[in-house]
Amino acid sequence: MREKLAIPEAEWPRAISELCELPHIEEAGVLSTCNRMEIYVVALSWHRGVKEVTEWMTKTSGIPIGDLRQHLFILRDRDATQHLFRVASGLDSLVLGEGQILAQVKQVYKVGQTAVGFGRNLTGLLKQAITAGKRVRSETSIAAGAVSVSSAAVELAVMKLNDSGFSQVRVLIIGAGKMSKLLVKHLLSKGCTKMVVVNRTEQRVLDLQEEFPDAELTFQPLSAMLQCTGDADVVFTSTASESPLFFKESVEKLPSARASVEGVRHFIDISVPRNVAACVGEVENTRVYNVDDLKEVVAANKEERRRKAMEAQVIIEEELRSFEAWRDSLETVPTIKKLRSYAENIRMSELEKCLSKMGEDIPKKNKKLVEDLSRGIVNKLLHGPMTHLRCDGTDSRTVSETLENMQALERMFDLKSDLSSLEQLFRTRAQKMQQ
Repeated sequence: MREKLAIPEAEWPRAISELCELPHIEEAGVLSTCNRMEIYVVALSWHRGVKEVTEWMTKTSGIPIGDLRQHLFILRDRDATQHLFRVASGLDSLVLGEGQILAQVKQVYKVGQTAVGFGRNLTGLLKQAITAGKRVRSETSIAAGAVSVSSAAVELAVMKLNDSGFSQVRVLIIGAGKMSKLLVKHLLSKGCTKMVVVNRTEQRVLDLQEEFPDAELTFQPLSAMLQCTGDADVVFTSTASESPLFFKESVEKLPSARASVEGVRHFIDISVPRNVAACVGEVENTRVYNVDDLKEVVAANKEERRRKAMEAQVIIEEELRSFEAWRDSLETVPTIKKLRSYAENIRMSELEKCLSKMGEDIPKKNKKLVEDLSRGIVNKLLHGPMTHLRCDGTDSRTVSETLENMQALERMFDLKSDLSSLEQLFRTRAQKMQQ
């Protein structure tokens, strides 16, 4: 299901643009990784927004809507915010505390800055989520001993090799990207020093060799992939290919694995979409593992995981309150604009009266002096009210006082009656959300 829904990073801006063209979607963001596919939206209507996004997912993936619905999880408002904060903190990862997901959340934010449809609300949400992720990693022990998907894949291989370890095992890595880099790192820690790396270009393998001088990395082109697989006992796959690289028909023709690994060849596929088709597992003496099989590695130490998660949740709650306070502070923006416009209209009206009484022969210099005087008086009078209408949203008490000031100024200057229909719509939506 994730494979069919997966959206490559290069396609995120297109997906955001398409989502924001839907009638009830104002903003959108996409987070698509090996272990999750998530869409974040700001919608004018909860029910219609969910319907439109679901239909869009069906259209882009080809999955019938009835099949898709049973696999969806849908969160809204505070629950959705908390979920993203947990994701960025590594609490929702297959491997608790793994660091790669925070980098992926940062990439969502980075891509969003150049995409049409990634607006102020999602920008603020992603920034706060990144802050939460950083704090959890620096202020708790959640990252201590944390492993990545790549290291979990290596641990899984160790478990499946039983007592033989990597000392006599021939290892093949397909791909030379970030995940493969981590594979090399963790294989080295397990005593595996010789690896064959199949990749489209040789330069990435040379870069890996330079970074890990203790490893003996042998480059092979993609054209030699099947031959190299026939010589390997354990095959790790981690490429961005959108279709499988291995099928049952091609693997059946390979020579059997060596006796040193009990004649069994292991494929450990950490790519989404999969690099190894599921049917490969039907080949005799062949085992295929994917991302979901890594749960076997991380099932241990549940109590330790629970304790670390509780530490992190305290920080997440603090960041949630900060984000909600920031969202509340946005309510004062229309009032600030209306108050300044109200004052400016009075200034211009009184300035015109004054200049008309002074006659047409008044020098330009004197006109400018009078205008500067009127502007200076208005600015000084507005300084106090404006200061009390602005806050950074970091303190919920300050936000509460700011909202009270906003309501008082609206009553005093009758600003509510001058709100545009769009601002009225936003205010109604904010009230519904608070209820």
